[in-house]
Amino acid sequence: MILLAAATGFLLDLLLGDPNWMPHPVVWMGKAIGRLEGFLRKILPETEKGQFWGGVILAEVLPLGTAVFFGGLCLLGAWLHPAAGFFLQTLWCWQALALKGLAAESENVRRELEKKDLPAARKAVSRIVGRDTQSLTEEGVTKAAVETVAENFSDGVAAPLCYMLVGGAPLAMVYKSINTMDSMVGYRNERYLYFGRAAARLDDAANFLPSRLAALLWIAGAALAGFDGKNAWRIWRRDRRNHASPNSAQTEAACAGALGTRLAGPASYFGKRYDKPYIGDAFRQSEPEDIRRANRMLYISGWLALGLGLLARGCVIWLWR
Repeated sequence: MILLAAATGFLLDLLLGDPNWMPHPVVWMGKAIGRLEGFLRKILPETEKGQFWGGVILAEVLPLGTAVFFGGLCLLGAWLHPAAGFFLQTLWCWQALALKGLAAESENVRRELEKKDLPAARKAVSRIVGRDTQSLTEEGVTKAAVETVAENFSDGVAAPLCYMLVGGAPLAMVYKSINTMDSMVGYRNERYLYFGRAAARLDDAANFLPSRLAALLWIAGAALAGFDGKNAWRIWRRDRRNHASPNSAQTEAACAGALGTRLAGPASYFGKRYDKPYIGDAFRQSEPEDIRRANRMLYISGWLALGLGLLARGCVIWLWR
């Protein structure tokens, strides 16, 4: 059931993406995180220690609650009828993936850049990145879009696939809860420096292996797509640690090498400038067409991830039997 549900969910994501009319579990998770944060801040002292332990409680309660909720419903569905269990597994495997949505949003950015409408391009890219976008140049908008395609291949495709092929939709949703928690509270600013520390560390641990597998898949996808796979390997080996997170630069480095451009560098978040290191070599300037190239690698790498993941799980099942 897990093999078939993962494959069907992947195909549904490719065909339909995330329809606006369909409630999404990540939205529920976001609301739960906001309410839990508010509750914990009320009952715990606003000291460094109090904030830290509040974050620890959040980082324990949300994933465990997610596992119980989605796991319980999948078990209940399977108990009622195998078709009901399969439906729920497939639905949540589909919603755990974000390949088409990522490609579509980044393509919106490219189209605005092609029309030379920089304000519209800045607005479009602000939907998919966390940095300040109001003063980005055309090249800055392009780089931001390419970086988020590469980075979110790991968060939105490779990692959810890894977890769903191990533990089905419930484990994929646990991963999504950790990832969502990090995106909401895992900041090193005044509000979340202590409260978000546990969530950030948990996200680092959850992404450690998937991010490295994603980078290798991206390198292979780059070579299959006709880009510079050899340079993707070289830059990944050299620059994969050029980020405060141990995971975020993995696929970005592979993408920068494949395209022969330089990504990352200084960026502003919430009005504050951060001097982040560069990734890759500036053989040429980034151009809007790089977004389309990144999406081509995204799709090929996604198919590779699905195929190899299904093969690996199939082999494990065969050996176990």
